[in-house]
Amino acid sequence: MQRFRSTPHLRVADAITNFDESASIREAIGMSPCTDELKLVALDKDDIEVISAHVQDSLVKIADILWRPTEHRFVVALNRFDWMSAAEIAKFGKMSGAAAGAAAKQDYRRCRTALRFERVLACKCRNLNQTAKDAQLNLLAVEFAETDSPAGIVSLIFSGGGVIRLDVECLEAELADLGEVSAAAICPDHFAGDTARA
Repeated sequence: MQRFRSTPHLRVADAITNFDESASIREAIGMSPCTDELKLVALDKDDIEVISAHVQDSLVKIADILWRPTEHRFVVALNRFDWMSAAEIAKFGKMSGAAAGAAAKQDYRRCRTALRFERVLACKCRNLNQTAKDAQLNLLAVEFAETDSPAGIVSLIFSGGGVIRLDVECLEAELADLGEVSAAAICPDHFAGDTARA
Protein backbone atom coordinates (compact mmCIF):
# COMPACT_ATOMS: atom_id res chain seq x y z
CA MET A 1 0.00 0.00 0.00
CA GLN A 2 1.35 3.40 -0.98
CA ARG A 3 1.25 6.10 1.67
CA PHE A 4 0.09 9.65 1.18
CA ARG A 5 2.76 12.32 0.93
CA SER A 6 2.47 15.92 2.05
CA THR A 7 2.12 18.39 -0.80
CA PRO A 8 4.99 20.91 -0.74
CA HIS A 9 4.93 21.31 -4.55
CA LEU A 10 1.28 22.30 -4.95
CA ARG A 11 1.08 25.92 -5.96
CA VAL A 12 0.20 28.41 -3.25
CA ALA A 13 -1.34 31.41 -5.00
CA ASP A 14 -3.66 34.35 -4.52
CA ALA A 15 -6.50 33.33 -6.81
CA ILE A 16 -7.64 31.11 -9.62
CA THR A 17 -7.02 32.52 -13.06
CA ASN A 18 -10.31 33.86 -14.33
CA PHE A 19 -10.70 35.27 -17.81
CA ASP A 20 -13.87 37.29 -17.14
CA GLU A 21 -12.09 40.60 -17.71
CA SER A 22 -10.71 39.67 -21.11
CA ALA A 23 -13.07 38.60 -23.86
CA SER A 24 -10.11 38.32 -26.26
CA ILE A 25 -8.51 35.60 -24.10
CA ARG A 26 -11.83 33.69 -24.01
CA GLU A 27 -12.12 33.93 -27.79
CA ALA A 28 -8.50 32.85 -28.28
CA ILE A 29 -9.07 29.62 -26.35
CA GLY A 30 -12.57 29.01 -27.71
CA MET A 31 -14.60 29.83 -24.61
CA SER A 32 -17.84 31.75 -24.38
CA PRO A 33 -19.72 33.15 -21.38
CA CYS A 34 -21.85 30.71 -19.39
CA THR A 35 -25.49 31.73 -19.30
CA ASP A 36 -26.72 29.34 -16.58
CA GLU A 37 -23.96 29.24 -13.99
CA LEU A 38 -24.00 26.55 -11.31
CA LYS A 39 -23.29 27.39 -7.67
CA LEU A 40 -23.56 24.74 -4.93
CA VAL A 41 -22.55 24.53 -1.26
CA ALA A 42 -21.77 21.28 0.59
CA LEU A 43 -22.00 20.98 4.37
CA ASP A 44 -22.61 17.22 4.70
CA LYS A 45 -22.06 13.91 2.91
CA ASP A 46 -25.30 14.15 0.90
CA ASP A 47 -24.32 17.61 -0.37
CA ILE A 48 -20.84 16.49 -1.42
CA GLU A 49 -22.35 13.59 -3.38
CA VAL A 50 -24.32 16.12 -5.44
CA ILE A 51 -21.16 18.13 -6.08
CA SER A 52 -19.32 14.91 -6.97
CA ALA A 53 -21.94 14.10 -9.60
CA HIS A 54 -21.47 17.54 -11.18
CA VAL A 55 -17.66 17.36 -11.26
CA GLN A 56 -17.40 13.78 -12.55
CA ASP A 57 -15.09 13.73 -15.58
CA SER A 58 -13.79 17.25 -14.97
CA LEU A 59 -10.37 18.03 -16.40
CA VAL A 60 -7.84 19.52 -13.98
CA LYS A 61 -4.30 20.81 -14.54
CA ILE A 62 -1.82 20.32 -11.70
CA ALA A 63 -1.03 24.06 -11.96
CA ASP A 64 -4.69 24.82 -11.13
CA ILE A 65 -4.58 23.08 -7.74
CA LEU A 66 -4.09 25.63 -4.98
CA TRP A 67 -3.35 24.80 -1.32
CA ARG A 68 -3.37 27.79 1.07
CA PRO A 69 -2.27 26.29 4.41
CA THR A 70 -2.22 29.58 6.34
CA GLU A 71 -5.85 30.21 5.34
CA HIS A 72 -6.89 26.54 5.74
CA ARG A 73 -8.22 26.66 2.17
CA PHE A 74 -7.92 24.31 -0.81
CA VAL A 75 -9.08 25.41 -4.26
CA VAL A 76 -9.04 23.63 -7.60
CA ALA A 77 -9.97 25.19 -10.93
CA LEU A 78 -11.41 22.66 -13.33
CA ASN A 79 -13.12 22.28 -16.67
CA ARG A 80 -16.37 20.65 -15.61
CA PHE A 81 -18.27 18.53 -18.13
CA ASP A 82 -21.85 19.82 -18.09
CA TRP A 83 -23.82 16.64 -17.39
CA MET A 84 -27.12 18.52 -17.14
CA SER A 85 -26.92 19.83 -20.71
CA ALA A 86 -25.71 16.38 -21.87
CA ALA A 87 -28.85 14.82 -20.35
CA GLU A 88 -30.99 17.36 -22.20
CA ILE A 89 -29.18 16.57 -25.45
CA ALA A 90 -29.76 12.84 -24.92
CA LYS A 91 -33.43 13.45 -24.15
CA PHE A 92 -33.82 15.65 -27.25
CA GLY A 93 -32.06 13.01 -29.37
CA LYS A 94 -34.47 10.27 -28.24
CA MET A 95 -37.49 12.45 -28.90
CA SER A 96 -36.32 13.68 -32.32
CA GLY A 97 -34.61 10.56 -33.64
CA ALA A 98 -31.00 9.54 -34.09
CA ALA A 99 -30.18 12.16 -36.75
CA ALA A 100 -31.15 15.06 -34.48
CA GLY A 101 -29.21 13.51 -31.61
CA ALA A 102 -26.09 13.26 -33.77
CA ALA A 103 -26.45 16.90 -34.81
CA ALA A 104 -26.82 17.97 -31.17
CA LYS A 105 -23.52 16.37 -30.09
CA GLN A 106 -21.70 19.61 -30.91
CA ASP A 107 -23.57 21.15 -27.97
CA TYR A 108 -21.69 19.16 -25.30
CA ARG A 109 -19.81 21.65 -23.18
CA ARG A 110 -17.32 22.19 -20.39
CA CYS A 111 -17.65 25.00 -17.86
CA ARG A 112 -14.69 26.63 -16.11
CA THR A 113 -15.45 26.01 -12.44
CA ALA A 114 -13.87 26.48 -9.02
CA LEU A 115 -14.18 23.90 -6.25
CA ARG A 116 -13.23 25.35 -2.86
CA PHE A 117 -12.82 23.70 0.54
CA GLU A 118 -12.55 25.70 3.77
CA ARG A 119 -11.32 24.59 7.23
CA VAL A 120 -8.68 22.30 5.70
CA LEU A 121 -6.12 21.16 8.26
CA ALA A 122 -3.87 19.11 5.96
CA CYS A 123 -3.48 18.31 2.28
CA LYS A 124 -1.80 15.13 1.03
CA CYS A 125 -1.60 13.43 -2.34
CA ARG A 126 -0.83 10.01 -3.78
CA ASN A 127 0.10 8.97 -7.33
CA LEU A 128 0.24 12.53 -8.66
CA ASN A 129 3.35 14.13 -10.18
CA GLN A 130 3.15 17.57 -8.58
CA THR A 131 6.05 18.95 -10.63
CA ALA A 132 4.30 18.32 -13.98
CA LYS A 133 2.30 21.58 -13.85
CA ASP A 134 0.75 21.12 -17.33
CA ALA A 135 -0.33 17.52 -16.70
CA GLN A 136 -4.07 17.10 -17.14
CA LEU A 137 -5.99 14.94 -14.68
CA ASN A 138 -9.48 13.46 -14.94
CA LEU A 139 -11.47 13.95 -11.72
CA LEU A 140 -13.73 10.95 -11.14
CA ALA A 141 -15.29 11.66 -7.74
CA VAL A 142 -15.23 13.67 -4.53
CA GLU A 143 -15.94 11.72 -1.35
CA PHE A 144 -16.28 12.60 2.34
CA ALA A 145 -15.70 10.20 5.24
CA GLU A 146 -16.44 11.47 8.74
CA THR A 147 -13.74 10.58 11.30
CA ASP A 148 -14.50 12.45 14.53
CA SER A 149 -17.73 14.36 13.90
CA PRO A 150 -17.81 16.91 12.37
CA ALA A 151 -14.18 16.40 11.23
CA GLY A 152 -13.39 14.06 8.36
CA ILE A 153 -11.45 13.33 5.21
CA VAL A 154 -12.31 14.63 1.75
CA SER A 155 -10.88 12.57 -1.11
CA LEU A 156 -10.59 13.87 -4.67
CA ILE A 157 -10.20 10.75 -6.78
CA PHE A 158 -8.59 10.92 -10.23
CA SER A 159 -8.29 8.35 -13.00
CA GLY A 160 -5.02 6.43 -12.94
CA GLY A 161 -5.14 6.04 -9.15
CA GLY A 162 -4.32 9.63 -8.18
CA VAL A 163 -5.87 10.92 -4.95
CA ILE A 164 -5.77 14.21 -3.06
CA ARG A 165 -6.77 13.81 0.58
CA LEU A 166 -7.90 16.77 2.67
CA ASP A 167 -8.19 16.50 6.44
CA VAL A 168 -10.99 18.92 7.33
CA GLU A 169 -12.21 20.36 10.61
CA CYS A 170 -15.71 20.05 9.13
CA LEU A 171 -17.10 19.82 5.61
CA GLU A 172 -17.47 23.26 4.05
CA ALA A 173 -17.22 23.26 0.25
CA GLU A 174 -18.43 25.42 -2.62
CA LEU A 175 -18.66 24.68 -6.33
CA ALA A 176 -19.08 27.77 -8.53
CA ASP A 177 -18.95 28.21 -12.29
CA LEU A 178 -16.62 31.04 -13.26
CA GLY A 179 -18.46 32.06 -16.40
CA GLU A 180 -16.54 30.51 -19.30
CA VAL A 181 -17.85 27.67 -21.44
CA SER A 182 -16.03 25.69 -24.13
CA ALA A 183 -17.29 23.05 -26.53
CA ALA A 184 -16.63 19.40 -25.72
CA ALA A 185 -16.26 17.17 -28.77
CA ILE A 186 -17.78 14.10 -27.12
CA CYS A 187 -19.60 12.98 -24.01
CA PRO A 188 -17.29 11.09 -21.62
CA ASP A 189 -17.99 7.35 -21.73
CA HIS A 190 -16.50 5.16 -19.00
CA PHE A 191 -16.83 2.08 -21.18
CA ALA A 192 -14.90 3.51 -24.15
CA GLY A 193 -11.18 4.23 -24.31
CA ASP A 194 -9.68 7.72 -23.86
CA THR A 195 -12.88 9.81 -23.84
CA ALA A 196 -11.86 11.78 -20.75
CA ARG A 197 -9.89 14.25 -22.86
CA ALA A 198 -12.87 15.60 -24.82
